[in-house]
Amino acid sequence: MHNCKILIAFIVFTYLFQGKGYAQFGIAHEIGVKAGPASFFTDYGERWNVRNNLNNAGYGIGISHYMNFAYKTDCHYSQATSFFTNHFRIRNELDYFYSKLEHYGPVASKPTLGGQLLRAMHGESEIIEGGIHLEYHPFRIRDFTHSGYMFSPYISLGGHFVSYKADAYSDLGSLENEKNVFPTFVDGMNFDRGSTYSIIGGLGVRYRLGFRHDLLIEARGQYYGSDWLDGLNIAAPQNKFNDYIFWVNVGYVYYINFQ
Repeated sequence: MHNCKILIAFIVFTYLFQGKGYAQFGIAHEIGVKAGPASFFTDYGERWNVRNNLNNAGYGIGISHYMNFAYKTDCHYSQATSFFTNHFRIRNELDYFYSKLEHYGPVASKPTLGGQLLRAMHGESEIIEGGIHLEYHPFRIRDFTHSGYMFSPYISLGGHFVSYKADAYSDLGSLENEKNVFPTFVDGMNFDRGSTYSIIGGLGVRYRLGFRHDLLIEARGQYYGSDWLDGLNIAAPQNKFNDYIFWVNVGYVYYINFQ
């Protein structure tokens, strides 16, 4: 129910910005959808172990609202318009991430009691987040939208408010029993819903499909202000970073009031 309320609020917000009155100020509105694999870098397994990161990859989906300031309703477009309007978009976005989590790595692979405890533990993480991004396009946005270029690369920086919920269980029994928990995780588990923020940097490129249509592909990293997104937060020297997601997505963008 909480997630539905956020989604409804985002949709209402988006449609409020679709009014034709805003076009008079040189703003075009675009709507995008995207999806792709998301690798969770958490306290499950070894953070930089390749197998661990690949096997703990989940998925992400998102919807976006773009404000394009290079829009003009007439033919009197000035080449002297500001650098900001020529090269920047503002993006409002709502994303959902989910992954099942397992312990992979040398310690979990050992035929020891510790290895057995790690292999028996299974978790999941569910995240919904939304916020604002600033996109910089090296090529002039107006030239790209009028088919001057077929491709338009960009870089982005943004911040999100995040709501997350993690869960876990063990094949050996209740995780409230310390005998079923790897010693490092004792007193380091919390599966209550929580909130935090994320700082996001991305690289992407748009491909011009037609007058009102673009495809895009984007790779981005999301660093969170909390280490509890997976429900684990160990007090150990090796736990130097908060949770992190690397997301590669493919999307479609439709221009709403573009002429």
